[in-house]
Amino acid sequence: MRVAIKIGSNVLTRSDGSLDVTRVSAIVDQVCCLRDAGMEIVLISSGAVACGRGECRDIDTSRLDDVSQRQFFSAIGQVKLINRYYDLFHDHGVMVGQVLTMKESFSTRRHYLNQRNCMMVMMEAGVIPIVNENDTISVTELMFTDNDELSGLIATMLDCDALVILSNIDGIFDGAPNRQGSRLIPVVTQQDDISNVIVTEKSGFGRGGMVTKHRIARKVSDEGIEVIIANGRRENILTDILLYKNPLTPCTRFLPSQTPASSMKRWIAHSEGFVKGIVRINEKASASLTSSKAASLLPVGVTGIEGEFEKDDLVKVVDESGASIGIGRVSYSSEEAARLIGIHGCKPLIHYDYLYIE
Repeated sequence: MRVAIKIGSNVLTRSDGSLDVTRVSAIVDQVCCLRDAGMEIVLISSGAVACGRGECRDIDTSRLDDVSQRQFFSAIGQVKLINRYYDLFHDHGVMVGQVLTMKESFSTRRHYLNQRNCMMVMMEAGVIPIVNENDTISVTELMFTDNDELSGLIATMLDCDALVILSNIDGIFDGAPNRQGSRLIPVVTQQDDISNVIVTEKSGFGRGGMVTKHRIARKVSDEGIEVIIANGRRENILTDILLYKNPLTPCTRFLPSQTPASSMKRWIAHSEGFVKGIVRINEKASASLTSSKAASLLPVGVTGIEGEFEKDDLVKVVDESGASIGIGRVSYSSEEAARLIGIHGCKPLIHYDYLYIE
């Protein structure tokens, strides 16, 4: 069993921003227990920026803008965080390796596979990858929404069986978690729509909130991977939900689709930020693509091309009203595609194997 575990900043840090070494140590103990049970683990760890902020209380950073502060704190905090992980895992005789990445590194299939190969080699050698966004060089337009988004990419990229997202609350509630009467939602099936009960607020040092966690969990579970949102500050939370499968442990489980997407479609599913253009389609093409039958997008169903793209670039497919249908890798350049609009008998603009329907 291969599991991706995302650890949020609010799990790893105290209220003053300093690293909670006791909590980090407890998580490491649990990860090593899971590893001893035969599981392959990859960690996606937040906390570098919060660690750096706590380490730099005596340094005046008020002259820096938000992006520069984040870069500064990350550069200092990442050293402290990874060294702490290294020492704690070393005490268990386990080797870890640091993987710093950025959103741009997922923009092409080649870069995507290079990262995958790096982490697969590490796990085959018994090394636990510890992944984080490289905040020292990421700027706003190149940043992940948060490490929840990154964890979804890593889980699908490595064909994980499960993704565990550790936060500072027990999971998704049907109202504000601190409101009297709100109840934890223990299981979300493929048919359930709980978007209307998600609370939008976020807290602490992390960038993400439950809206993002729900969006990522839904997308990843659609791709055949179980997603579990749980409270990382609870004792033995990882061993309880993954090893002992204690039914009384509070968490929210997103049950996986029984028809998982291919590796190519998984990459495309998480690549909305890299689209180079828009393809508009008519009602008939929209109905065909969203039906239960596999269908490619033919030029005859296209009504408009927007943006400039080359063959093999990613584009967004939208219907007549402008609503998003999906993302696909095109077989033509934008110039060629524009010339073929509405023409019968042409090869697909986007083949089914390279089309992700949302």
